Amino acid sequence: MTTHKPTMTAKIMYRPFGLAGSLAGGLIAGAIFKQVWKRASDGDHPDPPGPLEREYSFREVVLAAALQGAIFSVVKTVIDRQGARVFERWTGEWPGS
Repeated sequence: MTTHKPTMTAKIMYRPFGLAGSLAGGLIAGAIFKQVWKRASDGDHPDPPGPLEREYSFREVVLAAALQGAIFSVVKTVIDRQGARVFERWTGEWPGS
């Protein structure tokens, strides 16, 4: 694999793609998390807990936060990586450092 520093033009051209990917990734990750939480919860709490909601145990709040963070991270990584590959295919330049 050849590595070279991306041009400033490639970095600038990629910004709108990266932003669109981030927005889409957030929506997708949120939807995935809600579905996973619905299936993982005991049925009494179908919506994921917020940190200040008293009716949830500390364990549930921390578990929900960890699960949400993991899902968001994986979805963001997949979308960013695939977006960079598509950009490279279209322009011939890798947008990252």
